[in-house]
Amino acid sequence: MRSVTNKRRALGQHFLRDTGIARAIVELVAPTPRDRVVEIGPGEGALTAELARRAGQVVALEVDRDLAARLRARGLERLEVLDADARTWDYGTLTRPAGGRVLVVGNLPYSVGKPILEALVTARTAIDEMALMLQREVAERLAAPPGSKTYGSLSVLTQLYCEVRLALRVPPGAFRPPPKVDSAVVHLRVRATPRVALRDERRFHVVVRAAFGQRRKMLANALAAGLSVPLETAREAAAGAGIDPRRRAETLSIDEFAALTERVP
Repeated sequence: MRSVTNKRRALGQHFLRDTGIARAIVELVAPTPRDRVVEIGPGEGALTAELARRAGQVVALEVDRDLAARLRARGLERLEVLDADARTWDYGTLTRPAGGRVLVVGNLPYSVGKPILEALVTARTAIDEMALMLQREVAERLAAPPGSKTYGSLSVLTQLYCEVRLALRVPPGAFRPPPKVDSAVVHLRVRATPRVALRDERRFHVVVRAAFGQRRKMLANALAAGLSVPLETAREAAAGAGIDPRRRAETLSIDEFAALTERVP
């Protein structure tokens, strides 16, 4: 039992116990009998029963085999529980039911929330909507607009592919045990196409990460360091895209990052 407990602590697992919040999370994606839902980290099943009641199929990914066994023992219809690590599970293999959607819902462990989110965005063509509980700081970064202190590469590279909104704020008392930080739920709708047209999406990612790699520096300096190009080259690329090289990355819109990517060698 101690090893299981230690694993849960290592993942930063806090189990949702507030049924009202659980219903509100499920309602964000409003599953129907035509939909397939992937639940990440069902834990003690606060969301699972409601999802199974409403969706056509629920696939629950649980890395803790003890919790997975308890969930199977409940015998919920339309529920399949997999002993799986949500960080490495292949979401790209998901297929849409006829006339339905693929939805992802989950209370993501704080320690691995970002890599799971990145895996989901990578597999976005197989997913329609997501409702994800995250540490509030991470959730706010996802939804942050340009010019805000929390706007960064995670904001840009998520909003490029998804409509993102901060849907619910969740206090520590909604969990057992209560975490030391607040949580929040983000609602993501995957866009049919990226927000801006890009000739080279991979290069766009590289440029965005370089720009935010040293966010206290001016844009040209950050690009020069992150892309290993001469400072003058970075300045010329920014100016050629109509961007003041003295600006900082957090002030640039997604469209400006796209224009910058076209100019950076």
